[in-house]
Amino acid sequence: MTKNVAVLMGGWSAEREVSLVSGRECAQALEQAGYRVTLIDVVRDPIKLIASLTPRPDAVFNALHGRGGEDGCIQGVLEMLRLPYTHSGLLASALAMDKPQAKRVFAAVGIPCPEGRVVKRQAFLASGSPIPKPYVLKPTNEGSSVGVRVIKNGNVPNFTEENWPYGEEVLIERYVPGREITVAVMGDRALGATEIRPLEGFYDYRAKYTEGQAVHLCPAPLPHPVYDEALRLAELAHEALGCRGVSRADLRYDDTAGEPGRLFMLEVNTQPGMTPLSLVPEIAQHCGISFPALVSWMVENARCDS
Repeated sequence: MTKNVAVLMGGWSAEREVSLVSGRECAQALEQAGYRVTLIDVVRDPIKLIASLTPRPDAVFNALHGRGGEDGCIQGVLEMLRLPYTHSGLLASALAMDKPQAKRVFAAVGIPCPEGRVVKRQAFLASGSPIPKPYVLKPTNEGSSVGVRVIKNGNVPNFTEENWPYGEEVLIERYVPGREITVAVMGDRALGATEIRPLEGFYDYRAKYTEGQAVHLCPAPLPHPVYDEALRLAELAHEALGCRGVSRADLRYDDTAGEPGRLFMLEVNTQPGMTPLSLVPEIAQHCGISFPALVSWMVENARCDS
């Protein structure tokens, strides 16, 4: 019997537009694979969400990104409804989205992360630069590099009450020079690593979702021991957080002092992008897994945690 899959997309986070693209791409691929698909543009109203899930689908493909869809909120609703859903469960989603908490989990299992700390917004406004430059300033619970700023020597942070709509806390980390590496994990196995080279600046929101703004090198041209270590760290982070389905680990590789360099874990994305420019489908394709096959695997492995 053909399965009916509800694809959740849109939402109300800063990543709404990206989620709409991910949802449409996944829906099209699922239809190509033979599933019946219902697209749902999620609004911040659980009663309307529950109504849109009637009649009851066989599985839910969660193509939401950012707050509300990636932080355990939607996962909690689906758990209550006992609807099998893709990607990680409630606890893993909440942990991964909360960057300071995720860093504590990584430290507990020996995954190296850039040094940093959380400060209150008012404290940052009062102190200016609480750690030596260069450093990275980021929200504690956003994705897709939303709000991320790299403050280098000679730069003054453009940080005010008006241009920081990301909550009362700010995560500040030491800037790690070198190369941007990302690893896709599917189930309990790392598929491969890609190096990302932005044409200018760093790999920010614009570079991620604007064609021609970054070069993807797949597989990443790393020394074999470093490549294998990147895959190991991604698998370990996936396991430590309790992730399931597909995730993507973002790392920095500091080789500025020569080889071998050092890898640092930045974060794990439990709802990685599924747009035409996204990294997980690209890595899967390099492994011989087509996009329809990838999303089909995710649906067939959808479940509830409890």
